[in-house]
Amino acid sequence: MDETSGAALSCEILVVGAGLAGLAAAIGFERAGFDVILCGAPERIANGRTVALLESSVRFVKALGVWADVETQAAPLRALRIVDDVGSLWSASPIEFRASEIGLEAFGWNIENAKLVDVLAAAAHASPRLRIIESRIAAYEFATGEARARCDSGMVIAARLIAAADGRGSPARKAAGIDASSRAYPQTALTLILTHSRPHHDFSTEFHTRTGPFTLVPLPESPPGTTRSSLVWVMSHAEAKRRAALDDLALAEEIETQSRSILGAMRIEGKRGAFPLALQSAVQMTGRRLALIGDAAHLLPPIGAQGLNLGLRDAAHLIEAAIKARTERSDLGGPETLTHYAGSRRLDVASRTGAVDGLNRSLLADLPPLDFLRAGALTALGAIGPLRRFVMREGATPRFSTPKSMRAGNSIAR
Repeated sequence: MDETSGAALSCEILVVGAGLAGLAAAIGFERAGFDVILCGAPERIANGRTVALLESSVRFVKALGVWADVETQAAPLRALRIVDDVGSLWSASPIEFRASEIGLEAFGWNIENAKLVDVLAAAAHASPRLRIIESRIAAYEFATGEARARCDSGMVIAARLIAAADGRGSPARKAAGIDASSRAYPQTALTLILTHSRPHHDFSTEFHTRTGPFTLVPLPESPPGTTRSSLVWVMSHAEAKRRAALDDLALAEEIETQSRSILGAMRIEGKRGAFPLALQSAVQMTGRRLALIGDAAHLLPPIGAQGLNLGLRDAAHLIEAAIKARTERSDLGGPETLTHYAGSRRLDVASRTGAVDGLNRSLLADLPPLDFLRAGALTALGAIGPLRRFVMREGATPRFSTPKSMRAGNSIAR
C-alpha cells in the first residue's frame, strides 16, 4: 500500500521503533502468528558499540530462527574476570567465573551492534506476516477499542496493541502520559573496538575503577588471526573530553596502561563512540493499549550487559502475554493482558536496575566502608562455590524472570 496515500492500515500488533529490541519483538510476534506492523528505520551506527547477548537472550534469538546468522559474527564469553582496581586499602583479589562451572558453553556471545541490526533487519524483511513502514509516527490515539498511530506521511495505523520500543525519549510513552524518573551520572562511557597482540581466550575482563567500570569483551577474529575485543570505558566527563582529543595511538597507550597490558599492545579499529550515562525508569510499563519495552521502559548504564538483555526479556514476556490472551480469547491490548505483562517484569526490572545503580554508585563514592563491603562481596563470590554458581546462573539464565522462549530447547508458540 502507498504510504503517502493517507489510507489506513490495521494490524493486531504495532511495534514502534526498529532498534534491536523493536526488531526482535516484531520478529517474535510474527513467529507467534500475529499480524504485525513494524514502524521505524533500522539504525546501523558504527561507533564501537557491541552487545553481549547472555545465554537467555541467545535462546530467544534461537527461537526467532536467526541464531545461525548471529553465531558466525559473535564471540563466546566463556569466562569473566573481575579486577578490583579502585586503589582502596580494602581492594579484593581478582576473581574469575567460568561458564563451564554451571554447565554452559558460554555465559553469552558478543557481537557488534551494527552487525546484529543487519541480521535482525534481514529477518524482519523476510517475515511474511510482518509489514515494515520506515516512517516516524507523529501522533497517537489510545482509545478503548483500538490504538491508532499517524505517520508523518499521513498514513494511519490501527492496532489492538502497541509495543513501544522507541528509545529513552519514547514519543509513545509521552503521548500516553506516562512519566519517567531519571538520574544523570557524572560519567561518560567511551566505546570502541580494539585489536591486540595477545589472545583473549574468550575471557571478558572488567576492571572496577574509581570512575566506573573498564570492560574488555571478546570479539571474533576478523580477519582470521587478528585478535579483537570491544571496550566500554566509563570515566568522568572531564577525562572523556580529554581523551576525545587524543589521537588513536595516544589513546591506545592509555587503554593498554589501564588494562595492565593484559591483552598486550593495543590498536584502535574504526570509529569511537561516547555518551553520557543516565538511569531512567518509566513509572509504569503499560498504558491504555500500550506496552513499553527496552529503553522506552528502562535505561541503564552499560554495566553488566543488562540493557539489551533486559529489553529482550521485555519483548519475550510481552509476546508470551499476547499468546496467553489469544489462547484465552481475551483482548490482546486489554487491561488483563497488560497487567499480566507488567507483573511479569516488575521484579526483574527493579532488581537489575538496583544492582547496576548500586554498583556504579559504590565505585564513585570513595568511602572506605563501601569499599570494604564491595571487596567483601567479591571475596565471598570467589570463595563460596554455591553463592558463586547462584550468581552466575541468575546473570546468564534468570530463573525467576525467564519466559518460555528463553528456556533451553523451547520455541515461540503459535
